[in-house]
Amino acid sequence: MPGAYVRGYGINAATGRRGRGVPEVSAAYRFQRALTILAVLGLVAGVALWALGQPTALAAVAVVVLGVVIVATAVDMVRDLMSGHWGLDILALVAMGATLAVEEYVAGLIIAVMLTGGEALEAWAGRRASRALDTLLNRAPVFAQRIDPGTGHVVQVPVAEVEVGDELLVRSSEILPVDGVLLSPRASIDESSVTGEPLPVSYAAGAALLSGTTNGTETFTMRATRTAQESQYATIVQLVEEAVGSRAPMIRLADRYAVPFTAVSLAIAGLAWWLSGDPVRFAEVLVVATPCPLLIAAPIAFLGGMSSAARINVIIKEGGTLETLSRVRSAAFDKTGTLTQGKPVVATVHPGACSEEETLLLAAAAEQHSVHVFAQPIIDAVRRAGQELPHVASAEEVATNGVRATLTDGRQVRVGKPAFVEEVVGRVERPTLTAGETAVYVALDDQLAGVVVLSDPVRPHAAQTVARMRTAGVTQFVLVTGDVTSTADSVAGEVGIAGGSDSVHAETTPQGKVEIVRALRPRPVLMVGDGINDAPVLAAADVGIALAGRGATAASESASAVVTSDDVGRVADVMEVSRRTVSIALQSIWLGIVISIGLMLVAAFGHLPAVAGALLQEVVDLVAIASALRALALHRRFSRERA
Repeated sequence: MPGAYVRGYGINAATGRRGRGVPEVSAAYRFQRALTILAVLGLVAGVALWALGQPTALAAVAVVVLGVVIVATAVDMVRDLMSGHWGLDILALVAMGATLAVEEYVAGLIIAVMLTGGEALEAWAGRRASRALDTLLNRAPVFAQRIDPGTGHVVQVPVAEVEVGDELLVRSSEILPVDGVLLSPRASIDESSVTGEPLPVSYAAGAALLSGTTNGTETFTMRATRTAQESQYATIVQLVEEAVGSRAPMIRLADRYAVPFTAVSLAIAGLAWWLSGDPVRFAEVLVVATPCPLLIAAPIAFLGGMSSAARINVIIKEGGTLETLSRVRSAAFDKTGTLTQGKPVVATVHPGACSEEETLLLAAAAEQHSVHVFAQPIIDAVRRAGQELPHVASAEEVATNGVRATLTDGRQVRVGKPAFVEEVVGRVERPTLTAGETAVYVALDDQLAGVVVLSDPVRPHAAQTVARMRTAGVTQFVLVTGDVTSTADSVAGEVGIAGGSDSVHAETTPQGKVEIVRALRPRPVLMVGDGINDAPVLAAADVGIALAGRGATAASESASAVVTSDDVGRVADVMEVSRRTVSIALQSIWLGIVISIGLMLVAAFGHLPAVAGALLQEVVDLVAIASALRALALHRRFSRERA
């Protein structure tokens, strides 16, 4: 089938407007549609002339119509060969040529309709399969209600014109145009389209809000903290755009089935001609040897799988990710924000040379200059107590270790990992930690000021996710984290990463994580993470999955797939979707091959006239498409489980 690849859509992430990707794609589609109409009209005319007993006119119609289709198919086939894709078009060309040679004109016209109409049929199935992806694209915000700072008037502007700091009005049931913070006292937001959370979430003034979510019944004001291009929903739209236009390795594998299938088909047709001495037998075999299912089934199955993944809040960037996910044998997890909830709070403070209060104050003063996930909870704890932070003269964040700060009175403060603090205070005693707890060590000059213990609970579905992945065939689990060994071991034990070939790698740098993941065996290797420092290791793994339920990060850009809800359980869900998608694709491919070879053998013995064979081949196409479309329903099981 010429052009058997579903085209992507061009998306303007800022405005959410959608259109066909490039002009030549639309031109090619219009040409293909015209070719299909020509073939259908030719078949109608041919059948009428055959019924009226007008063989000369029938021959003329067949020569013209088949000639045009053969030339168009040949040109398309050459383009595919030049781009490195081998297809089954050669069989269609030989079959149409053979029907002309043996004067089986009606059969040839049926093949032409099947061949040209296949693209229209595939386009319909492709649109059906990508409906869930399109839903995300159609929800992209287009306008924003900006409040003029001078007059206070509300002006509707394109969302692309919203700037950081603009005050926006969001009315009842409107989609939030950009990421921002809530200015009104309260708001109720439906976040199901972005995070998968089924119930509206209530927020108070100062809360962070995500674009693409929907306001409830009460109008509120917010201040933009990101432009439309940088906001959460724009990132999701961009990921979806990449997903729709992708082409999986499994689909290329389906193309490679064309080589042996072509050889087998020509051999059966040639043998039938040689044994029977009838050239018509050659045409009858080739008429049923044009299995468009080989080219249609895999793309439709993979689009269906990607659609199902989108329905459970997992955006697959390319179809190849599904095929690789179905074969994953090793899995690595980050800890903070991945296996744990990523919302730490100060649990206790163990005093050293300083009191609990002073230890916390020193830690908060230094952590003001850190972007680490543990910095803000320490600062928040001090602010809630209404205390004033010591003034900092200078500070430097030492990547993956902590913060080194100098107070205005000259005292030196270090906050971070124990090894970082031990450089100035000597060996320190490390407190016993439970699962989800992390220790932040604080040094004042050359003394241990104290230890701040933060608690970051393990995610509810983390242990279940690991167990499901192990049942699905993952033989090795690894926890890689920059956190201390005691914390990493406790979390690993709670989620089931312990014993056998499993391992825990604590206090690792981003580069160390990359080296660990690259060395993992057996492969393929899956890496799951959520933070900026996970971006390198996500890119290094065979498949990287980023948890981005609360905002876009560099992790999302480098990952193969993105979980847009705050649920690590979706990792196991999408692995199951992947396995079933690949199974459905292979089943559909082999269904087309087996039925076509069976029909060829029947035709080889002279029991299947060319016209009947051509009609049966169209039925085979429909059966394979129906089989592949089963991938659309894969999400339903997981939707029910989460309901």
